[in-house]
Amino acid sequence: MTMSNKLFLILLFLGLNAQAEITIIYAGELLAVPGEKALKQQTIVIEGKSIKQVLNGYKDVADIDKNATVIDLKNSFVLPGLMDMHVHLQGELGPDNVKDSLKMSEQLMGMRSTHYGMKTLLAGFTTVRDVGSNSQYMYAYRDAVNNGWVDGPRIIAAGGVGITGGHADVSGVKPDLMEFYTNKSICDGPYDCRRAARDAIKYGADWIKITSTGGVMTQRATGTGQQMESDELEEVVLAAKRMGRKVASHAHHEDGIIAALEAGVASIEHGTYTGPKAIKLFKKTGAYLVPTLLAGDTVVKMAKNTDILSTAVKEKALKVGADMKGNFIKAYDAGVKIAFGTDSGVSIHGTNAQEAVLMHAAGMPTMDVIKSATVNTADLLGMSDSIGSIEVGKYADIIAVDKSPLDDIKELLNVEFVMKEGKVYKD
Repeated sequence: MTMSNKLFLILLFLGLNAQAEITIIYAGELLAVPGEKALKQQTIVIEGKSIKQVLNGYKDVADIDKNATVIDLKNSFVLPGLMDMHVHLQGELGPDNVKDSLKMSEQLMGMRSTHYGMKTLLAGFTTVRDVGSNSQYMYAYRDAVNNGWVDGPRIIAAGGVGITGGHADVSGVKPDLMEFYTNKSICDGPYDCRRAARDAIKYGADWIKITSTGGVMTQRATGTGQQMESDELEEVVLAAKRMGRKVASHAHHEDGIIAALEAGVASIEHGTYTGPKAIKLFKKTGAYLVPTLLAGDTVVKMAKNTDILSTAVKEKALKVGADMKGNFIKAYDAGVKIAFGTDSGVSIHGTNAQEAVLMHAAGMPTMDVIKSATVNTADLLGMSDSIGSIEVGKYADIIAVDKSPLDDIKELLNVEFVMKEGKVYKD
């Protein structure tokens, strides 16, 4: 045998042994595409990270691959991995926030985010969009997950752009610390904000997050109305678009929602005071509303039952938190597209599915709630070809619960099986 033939056989042997492993899931009931009918007794064939087949009935292992790994979910309801479009994985609102900001190193904070990320993944959320963290540590976590070095949800990481004194700027500390902690993402005027958007993308942002209005958690009484000017918003959106990025805007009052939608953002976060004019713009532009009802519910409870919040924050929390649900359902009923998001970090990581319970309690049908956390979120991210449903060619992001969440949305609070990209994390 010649050397070239030996080399060919070696390469052939290595290639055969490098074939992706086959996993077979037997699903008692399967909601493969939220928005469509759930089917009973289905077989899902997974090759490596991706879905290879979805078949009617329970197929014999020998007919597929005798060496396949079999996962029996015949007594479970199976659906795509959920997604959360508004998280802050590096922190969690609580009594130790001030102490942590002074004593916890950035490196340790970065490590803590892996803990919160795993809590989120094990709750059934296989993809998240982080919209406000120490950017370099979040980019590092994202990349480490993508490289398979650490476990965690798929992370879409946003870089922030905010104005001086606005919601994204530092607050609540003495002047010399404010000066020290002020980030170069803080800008003033359209051209400086254009620079800040480009800078965020340069250093690794998947998205841009802006704050067109004031915020509840800002430690000063500057309200929740519009703060970024229209020309600043427009320049950020244009700069992002030129470099293939979308923009999400934190916005509470309708003036800021309207300004952000007119500038061309892809999503409005919170949207507390969405009114008739804003609804028309949502429908005209196709932008998504990410309601974060869980954040509103959390801060109201904190304001009423604890001393964690400052006076300025407490007043805003009681007002904004109480108003969220009613305006959210008005927007949904009017046909505004909804993408699931919690603001976890304000709320407790791993309790993300409580948002689904609140959305349903506000009046949203269970199927549309699930769709908002799967099909809609995939569309918002521009990733419908790879996530959001259990279909051939997409990533095997799959979860299971005991009973149908279409009958009781609270089933999503107890996810018992989690698979991300073909790897089982909870069984």
